[in-house]
Amino acid sequence: MCASVSEPILRTDGLSVIKQGVSILRDISLSVSDGARVLVQGPSGAGKTTLFTMLGLLDTPTVGRVFVDDTETTVLSERQRARLRREQLGFVFQDFQLVPDLTARENAALPQTHAGTRDEAWLTDVFEMLQLQDRADSYPATLSGGEKQRVAIARALANRPAVILADEPTGQLDPTTTDRVISLLTEIQASVGTALVTISHDPALNAVHEDVYTLRDGQLATHGDKDKS
Repeated sequence: MCASVSEPILRTDGLSVIKQGVSILRDISLSVSDGARVLVQGPSGAGKTTLFTMLGLLDTPTVGRVFVDDTETTVLSERQRARLRREQLGFVFQDFQLVPDLTARENAALPQTHAGTRDEAWLTDVFEMLQLQDRADSYPATLSGGEKQRVAIARALANRPAVILADEPTGQLDPTTTDRVISLLTEIQASVGTALVTISHDPALNAVHEDVYTLRDGQLATHGDKDKS
């Protein structure tokens, strides 16, 4: 793997999470460089979803710190964290989370709507890159699984985030659709220059990520290192 050398855009420092007396994450220190592709893999119950919520500023750790572009987010108010999420982070969820009564383009535009700014030209560019221009006016119920996930990717890119966080982005896709979505996601990520952090158990994602980590029993190891549990 080729390690990235630029300054980190997202990093954690000694992050630990304990809920109801159970240790879910233990001493996680992860650094994501600007424009890098990072994969965190691991079995069910390893703590992947909890790590996703921490990296996405959707929750705060019990111990440790999370930095986005050198801003320590764990000392911010929820309002400040929400603003930082909106401006710096884009999210791709396993279950798409599209609003059923909005068109594909309206769904993709939601981050811009929440920010109070619309960039129609950028949305058009994103839809073209994701080969969705013919489905812009379609509603989620009429879209295939692969099309729904591409709309979710378009939504993640709407505000030109510094980091895209993808939680099991191929979890509901068949192998052929998985290959196409992975190809489009990595192509557009490289074109835009945003960092990509993918959390998944899917081994098909290993080859397209520069840095691969394994999360097991709440601890993180570089891919290929001995299990730390």
